[in-house]
Amino acid sequence: MGRIRGKTIRQSTLEVLRRYKTHFNENYEANKAALNKVINSSKTNKNKIAGYITKLAKEKKIEEYMIEHSTK
Repeated sequence: MGRIRGKTIRQSTLEVLRRYKTHFNENYEANKAALNKVINSSKTNKNKIAGYITKLAKEKKIEEYMIEHSTK
């Protein structure tokens, strides 16, 4: 079982990846810094989004995630 992420975190992650996909990689700290420049949200939400992006990047699933959720 994995940790369940809320709908807003998933939607925010998808929107950020659609616009700024090239800014993110497998490094959590770098992703946090990039998010600080890209979005204006609470620290908690930025950390959750950065963690989710990092997880997707490490699993090489960013493209799959974007394709899967683009039709919804």
